[in-house]
Amino acid sequence: MAVRSYFNRTQKIADFGGNYQEGIIGQQPRFLNPILAQTNDTDRDLVRIIFSSLLKYDDQGNLVSDLAESYEIKDNGLAYEFFLRKDVKWHEKEPLTADDVVFTVKTIQNPEYKSPLKINWSGVEVEKVDDYTVRFTLKNTFAPFLHNMTVGILPKHLWAGISAQNFPLAEYNLKPVGSGPYKFKELKKDKSGAVQFIELEKNKNFYLKKPYINNLIFRFYQSEAAAVQALNKRQVDGLNFISTAQKSKIIRRDINVYQISLPRYYGVFFNQTQSKPLSDKTVRLALAYATDKKEIVERVLGGNGLSVDSPLLPGLLGYTTETKIYDFAPEHARNILEANNWKDNDNDGLREKKIGGEEIKLEITLITTDWPELKDAANLLKEQWEKLGAKINLETINLRMIQEDYIRPRNYQALLFGEVLEADPDPFAFWHSSQKRDPGLNLSLYDNKKVDKLLEEARQILDPETREKKYKEFQELLINDLPAVFLYSPAYLYPVDTKIKGISFKNLSLPSQRFSQIENWHIKTDRVWK
Repeated sequence: MAVRSYFNRTQKIADFGGNYQEGIIGQQPRFLNPILAQTNDTDRDLVRIIFSSLLKYDDQGNLVSDLAESYEIKDNGLAYEFFLRKDVKWHEKEPLTADDVVFTVKTIQNPEYKSPLKINWSGVEVEKVDDYTVRFTLKNTFAPFLHNMTVGILPKHLWAGISAQNFPLAEYNLKPVGSGPYKFKELKKDKSGAVQFIELEKNKNFYLKKPYINNLIFRFYQSEAAAVQALNKRQVDGLNFISTAQKSKIIRRDINVYQISLPRYYGVFFNQTQSKPLSDKTVRLALAYATDKKEIVERVLGGNGLSVDSPLLPGLLGYTTETKIYDFAPEHARNILEANNWKDNDNDGLREKKIGGEEIKLEITLITTDWPELKDAANLLKEQWEKLGAKINLETINLRMIQEDYIRPRNYQALLFGEVLEADPDPFAFWHSSQKRDPGLNLSLYDNKKVDKLLEEARQILDPETREKKYKEFQELLINDLPAVFLYSPAYLYPVDTKIKGISFKNLSLPSQRFSQIENWHIKTDRVWK
């Protein structure tokens, strides 16, 4: 009776203690540096935990205060003043001030540092008003500007003496000093130089709610199968994600697999400068009609995703279903090629066409990463497209190499890859002609002056309805030009041990945002009187 009375009159609360270990699949950490971490999910995950920003996202995807106690918007959206907390210290206990914010932004803006964030800070002046006040002045209004405030802030006193040339080589990129809820403790590599694990420890001087979990350990695995094996053997408590194919391989019953929709999609981006067949719009049109997206979603994702027909996704500002959709119509695709003189004249199963006096075969090289899900999607595309009378040469390349040797120099004909749209779906970085070259993300080298104008205008419009009209027109033009075939948006599957409590994410725009409320995660509990 006494025991029952105790439980009836008390309640569980989170308590301090315990460690969490997560397996990271595939990607090695490279830049634990917020201004360089934008193309690597592993980097973004760790940066989210180690660094703080002026604003951050809550579990609903809303912007809330972080380093900034408050802010004011002035001059009709052309000026922003941020008032910083005065109790924030770097992990090695120096105070964080306006100097650090100004330094971070100016470093992003400096082209010598090649930050992929640079485009979002063009036309912005940043100045220190006093030690704890920063002012941003914009040449033009920029609707998504507040989302810029989620970039992690760097410690000026540690980074200011490092040249642009040495910036990506600095030791702090793998042994970072931030001001977030967890701080760097240890990194261990194997004999080949690959990182085996990174351990973070609780920041006991964190200015917001103190984290419950003592240490976070991230262990790195070359393959998803190896990571799943580690999860089943209880060597880790969770994985940074799991594919549909490997989900069934989890044999533990104490694992929650969270299924989350993210504003990201995969598609095939055509580089027309590298392929004569792809420079012919009728070929791109035929490939679009020959693509069975539903088959890809079912066979590759096991139904855990949506087919995609647009550069914007359902639920995002500007998305419309009124644009043209290239439904699966393989016979129509073949007729398009026949009508435009792509014919198999020598009966070898491969179409050809004379272009400028030269006979060009309908042969295309498609590259993607060696990630199993993308390899499977690429093989399905090869199968579907070769039924047209095309030859598809498929190459799969590891992620590090594909980024350095193919994507940055735009050295490909057709690229199966993903785009992440984030909370505000500003498509400028992906489709404006100024972003055709690295570090821009216009993977199709798309160039349409009308689209450029629409994207430039849309990001300066603060009224959502007017901005939405611009994006709808942008979609119509781009879909008609066919610089890419949009394929699917996969659900994000996140497996975690049921002992980890306090996890909450209802609306994420990036996988790294799962850690936005990491200080609420807990393993231990206590009971207190109601």
